[in-house]
Amino acid sequence: MNPPQGYLDGRIVPVSEMAISITDAGFTLGTTVTEQMRTFAGNIFELETHLQRLERSLKIVGIEPRESLSDLAEIAQNLVQQNHLLFDAQDDLGLTLFVTPGTLPRFNDGKRGSPCVGMHTFPLPFHLWNTHYHQGQSLSVTEIEQVSPQCWPAELKCRSRMHYYLADQSADRTEPGSRALLLDSNHRVIEASTANIILYKKNQGILTPPVESALPGISLLYVQNLAQHLGIDWKHCPIVPEDVAQADEVFLSSTPFCLLPVTSLNRQPIQDGKPGPLFRQLATAWSVCVGVDFIQQAGRFADRSTGEAQCH
Repeated sequence: MNPPQGYLDGRIVPVSEMAISITDAGFTLGTTVTEQMRTFAGNIFELETHLQRLERSLKIVGIEPRESLSDLAEIAQNLVQQNHLLFDAQDDLGLTLFVTPGTLPRFNDGKRGSPCVGMHTFPLPFHLWNTHYHQGQSLSVTEIEQVSPQCWPAELKCRSRMHYYLADQSADRTEPGSRALLLDSNHRVIEASTANIILYKKNQGILTPPVESALPGISLLYVQNLAQHLGIDWKHCPIVPEDVAQADEVFLSSTPFCLLPVTSLNRQPIQDGKPGPLFRQLATAWSVCVGVDFIQQAGRFADRSTGEAQCH
């Protein structure tokens, strides 16, 4: 079987051979702009929207890759088409696109290096989500706070994620298997690690943190559109942990897993501690729109290997 292919600085290469320099700012400083995508039935979900967000992130960091957005779209589609042939036709892929500033000036005679652009696919790790679709995800508030927007804008999608790593470690020590719920310095809920948080209260509709405080998730926007079609009110407003604990339903949204129900916070059940009817309604609507029952798909492929060679 042919190995999965990736893209790196103008070349198509086996994913196992992809590497960036140890002097690249993306490695030494974590200054990597990124987008994480997935496919449904082999088609990239919301590709144009992801690339538009990438463009905004690149402008914030000041990186100007030689590849245009249309170039990146074509490369992404070709990679996915080729690599999807290595999988069951009913399976799907994750797709990572990353851009770094290139070699740091101190390692390059004082000159800025050329941006490094890479792209690779990977098997979606359904085993991480399959059980949670049916039993729910646990969250824990930790001592690790969300990075202040004074450090970098919340809309910047980047790989500087030490706070996620530390927060999830702390959450797992508090309750094995739980994920971190990140607060800001004012004790307001911002997001979970690598996911947006969504609350539902029957008398208010769906509530999410203010737009300017959290990453504008592609899947969050997709859920908002689904909710509007279902006639459910949607509001951005400040949220505190007590709001999460008292909500009728709580969800996480993120491109790889789409939507997950949250059923406990700090070891305490939310309502009856089970996924609720709105989660099932939104998940069904999402599945119908993309033509793939992503919960059923996760159950079918949860036991297949994710392949270490494709991790980045």
